[in-house]
Amino acid sequence: MANLRKTHPLLKIANDALVDLPAPSNISVWWNFGSLLGLCLATQILTGLFLAMHYTSDISTAFSSVCHICRDVSYGWLIRNIHANGASFFFICIYMHIARGLYYGSYLYKETWNIGVVLLLLTMMTAFVGYVLPWGQMSFWGATVITNLLSAVPYVGGALVQWIWGGFSVDNATLTRFFAFHFLFPFVIAAATVLHLLFLHETGSNNQRGLTPMP
Repeated sequence: MANLRKTHPLLKIANDALVDLPAPSNISVWWNFGSLLGLCLATQILTGLFLAMHYTSDISTAFSSVCHICRDVSYGWLIRNIHANGASFFFICIYMHIARGLYYGSYLYKETWNIGVVLLLLTMMTAFVGYVLPWGQMSFWGATVITNLLSAVPYVGGALVQWIWGGFSVDNATLTRFFAFHFLFPFVIAAATVLHLLFLHETGSNNQRGLTPMP
């Protein structure tokens, strides 16, 4: 099995990235948060797909569809709570991951760090549009206030806000496109995560003493 793992074209890629990847021997539990983020992303995508099967992105039925998921769908309450609370765990892991990177100088690996910044921004946008989807009062006013911040952009701010709304106020078109964004962004995040890992494996993981990873 070990020989197959190292000789098979596809298995060799996974083996070199996960099993035989050189890593410093002195890294601590603080280096686990990147892997935990991968687990959180997979969980969010999986639970999100099940939720999308029952959710309707229409202002007259969105809230009712969420209630339907929690009350009538088998284990819908569990899937929705895993998805909702999983977003909070996602950000906890992100902040820990960033704190470790800042403290131990991971920002010196510019390509990996820059893609990480892009991942943070994409995750924040995904969380924001997802927050709007239940279409409660907090959702509506959250969407109204946050999108209105773009009106401060000189010259094009007003037109930009109306373009995002799909009209002159937060309405059905807004909810529909926010649902589309919330569905698509996680796959963009997954693709960016692959790039993040490619650059990370090119340089190796940082560590407390700045030692070079040894095979």
